[in-house]
Amino acid sequence: MDWNRVEGNWKQMKGKVKEQWGKLTDDDLDVIAGKQDQLEGRLQQRYGYAKDQAQKEIDDWYGRQTW
Repeated sequence: MDWNRVEGNWKQMKGKVKEQWGKLTDDDLDVIAGKQDQLEGRLQQRYGYAKDQAQKEIDDWYGRQTW
């Protein structure tokens, strides 16, 4: 997975992330700043996901994005 695309387009991607994971706040999105590990950590916090589940959710979401 080429996560650099997400980091490089974070301003545009924030809306898509918020659609997928509505419990994330704008402050969460600012902290995440396109970093995959930060997104994993915030999903674990907000949704109570285990690390593996957070990674799978992110991978599934990323795979559905159209570039």
